[in-house]
Amino acid sequence: MKLSRIMSTPVVTVEPDDSLHIVGNIFEHTHFHHLLVIEKRVLVGVLSDRDWLKAISPHLGTASEQQRDLATLNKRVHQIMTRNPITLTPDDSVKEVIEIFDEHAISCIPVVNSDNHPVGIISWRDIIHVIREHNQH
Repeated sequence: MKLSRIMSTPVVTVEPDDSLHIVGNIFEHTHFHHLLVIEKRVLVGVLSDRDWLKAISPHLGTASEQQRDLATLNKRVHQIMTRNPITLTPDDSVKEVIEIFDEHAISCIPVVNSDNHPVGIISWRDIIHVIREHNQH
């Protein structure tokens, strides 16, 4: 089965110089767990909600919040993103995704076209969904 049939679209993108405040708003208002980082429409990195949570102060929104905690939201995406992520194309297979997830400690794989523009994303959740559907038939 080709990735084009199961990849999640559309993708949500941010740019390297976007602030973690912007990223937080995206994660708060969407169901996405990964954002693709683009520069001039070309994929340059991936940012997960876990990366974001590790980078911000745990005191944000608490009674002990101070100015330095708020300042963590001024960090930029390029400071915490994963650079040069493993990618696949829409014509690649589910088997290839499973092999990559098995060999690397990652939770998503951006799907790009021949110009390295993101066209989708595949996560381990997508793979589980395919397996579950397959086993129901």
